[in-house]
Amino acid sequence: MPNSSTILKKGGFTFKRFFVAHDNSPMKITTDSTLLGAWVPINPVPARVLDIGTGCGVIALMLAQRLEHHDCQIDAIDIDRQAISQCQQNILHAPFPPVHPYCVDINQFRLNDSLRYDLIVSNPPYFESAVDCRNSQRQLARYTESLNFKQLIDAVRRLLTPKGIFCLVLPYHLSDQFRQLCESKQLYLQQVMKVKYNANKDFSLVLMAFSFQQPDDLVEQQLCMRDENGRYTTQFRQLLAEFYLFRK
Repeated sequence: MPNSSTILKKGGFTFKRFFVAHDNSPMKITTDSTLLGAWVPINPVPARVLDIGTGCGVIALMLAQRLEHHDCQIDAIDIDRQAISQCQQNILHAPFPPVHPYCVDINQFRLNDSLRYDLIVSNPPYFESAVDCRNSQRQLARYTESLNFKQLIDAVRRLLTPKGIFCLVLPYHLSDQFRQLCESKQLYLQQVMKVKYNANKDFSLVLMAFSFQQPDDLVEQQLCMRDENGRYTTQFRQLLAEFYLFRK
């Protein structure tokens, strides 16, 4: 176990090989993020990766672990200064080649240079602001006021290489709307995984991978996280095997 996970015991999440503190980040680590970090396709291996709305850096660090034996640049951006500060600390404690964090609005990021990314990932804000959060930082992280779907898609189209992949996680009920918006901008669904929390519930999350290429066949998967007895399923354990400290 790396020293970071023994030094930073509270206020975060302990993975097998690294610890992610999130006590100063507006959004805490969720299963949504860890599922995305483990699921994102990395074949062919990307030379440059961008994590939009990185928060405490969990998805970027999961990808850093998965890509640690490859020559890969990982950039992570967030509009919130406290989140980026915490992300920087988490990066310092992780035993992988460094992720590069930036405190910047995606709408202003790399407007004047030609750098493009082979892989873009995001766990984006998706709640409409019908009810204000008590904490304004949390509101920025949760609600689409700070980054709506159109802005996200436009940024991806500007920053993605012609053969690049864009992956994100969303609530299941928003997946059709988002797919339609993407396809209207010539971003086409390549892979999808529908997720339910347990066997007795409907789908609640969806992981999606888009590219500029129209696929011959859509790769569709399903994942149930827990069985009828509330135990993690074999499929979920396999997906997170390199990251989670599962109890026997």
